[in-house]
Amino acid sequence: MSVYWIGVYDIADEAGYQRYLEGALPNLQKHNVEILVADPTARCKEGSPRQMAVVLRFESEDHAMAWYNDPEYQPLLKLRLESTTNQTALLAQEFRLPEG
Repeated sequence: MSVYWIGVYDIADEAGYQRYLEGALPNLQKHNVEILVADPTARCKEGSPRQMAVVLRFESEDHAMAWYNDPEYQPLLKLRLESTTNQTALLAQEFRLPEG
């Protein structure tokens, strides 16, 4: 079953975040991740506004964790965390209607 990595955050260091993107996009491709949303102008409708919204689709939770824990991704993750603030990341299961 698919899982979705949902991230919202503010970009505090544009140059650092650009360096993150330069490495992260090939890394996401390596893990066959589908980028569903990457919007730096997302509008907040409830809660506290954040500048960036990202939704990634993974084949499974195991695939999501393989990406997140990939040794090649770790310096990129550090760069993202250092170049952003107010980060929230969720890993959510795909919704399926109950049968019956």
